[in-house]
Amino acid sequence: MRESDPGFGVYVHWPFCAAKCPYCDFNSHVRHQPVDQKRFAAAFAREMQTMAARTGPRTVSSIFLGGGTPSLMRPETVGAILDAVAASWHVPADIEVTLEANPSSVEAERFRGYRAAGVNRVSLGVQALNDPDLRFLGRLHNVADALKAIELARAIFPRMSFDLIYARPNQTPEAWAAELDEAIGYAADHLSLYQLTIEEGTPFHALHAAGKFAVPDPDHAADLYRITQEVTERHGLPAYEISNHARPGAESRHNLIYWRYGEYVGIGPGAHGRFVENGRRIVTIAEKMPETWLNLVEAKGHGITGGERLTRSEEADEFLLMGLRLVEGIDLARYEALAGRPLASDRITILREEDLIEPIGNSRLRATPSGALVLDALVADLAR
Repeated sequence: MRESDPGFGVYVHWPFCAAKCPYCDFNSHVRHQPVDQKRFAAAFAREMQTMAARTGPRTVSSIFLGGGTPSLMRPETVGAILDAVAASWHVPADIEVTLEANPSSVEAERFRGYRAAGVNRVSLGVQALNDPDLRFLGRLHNVADALKAIELARAIFPRMSFDLIYARPNQTPEAWAAELDEAIGYAADHLSLYQLTIEEGTPFHALHAAGKFAVPDPDHAADLYRITQEVTERHGLPAYEISNHARPGAESRHNLIYWRYGEYVGIGPGAHGRFVENGRRIVTIAEKMPETWLNLVEAKGHGITGGERLTRSEEADEFLLMGLRLVEGIDLARYEALAGRPLASDRITILREEDLIEPIGNSRLRATPSGALVLDALVADLAR
């Protein structure tokens, strides 16, 4: 996959979790009765057929099974989903197939089943390497579970990544640096490192508003971000995107499709897609409630309930927002082709003087480390 051809991805959303984490605003649902996995797998396949009729023949660059907790799926469910992708589009032999897993739902037999089904990359939601913080984050696993899951993943899958959340309450720069050093010792080739954010509608939002806990102030959070970059760089896992770090060549191919503004279909409850149809990029948004989505698919072949056709200006704005997350930055000519105009040279000059953006040669532009901390404002300023 090259930047000039960002690729075509398939994202499949498994919306179920064993418990809802208090910081999470993803489309995830807890069910106390067993989920009819065979029925959902059939619905995923049906929606893929409908989407394939819209996209036309494509070669899939990557498949990502996200959630929710996809590791609650049986291996035969994963196998059926991957077979459905191959029945709808062309799937090359060297495709990246990622499955998200929580350490609490990891079993060696299930992992081997996922590998046999075709999964070749696993992303583990570890989130912290100390038990008190795992309890604060509402995780069902402890550190011992996490380390067992990491060990299994490294033994069974060719590629493995795991997530950590930082900027947790009372987290010092020294403690985070030590935790990151430890994490890199376990990591194979990729880490996703996210700052804790307080999202509306989550239990953490209400608790934070009530003063039950505090997160680091912006200056403290910026220090933690700086330490993140320094420690990962020193260990050979430099940032290639604001929150993602990899050894060269081990970047997430699927996420690069998003950040390089490629095309992808979203399959499943609440999934979003973005692909070109009849010469224009469209957005699809699926019904969030799993059972409602299931009934829609069975009735009419898809669960899409929202979406739009993007204007050239909207495409260009999205391209900026996604591309400036990357260390490689954006291709200025591609922006001009999307927007129908170049970026304003006077804005570029001012933002360079403020050390928020920097050129890469004569054809590319990227956010500086300072700019990455205020990316939304930076994009809004550039896109004026």
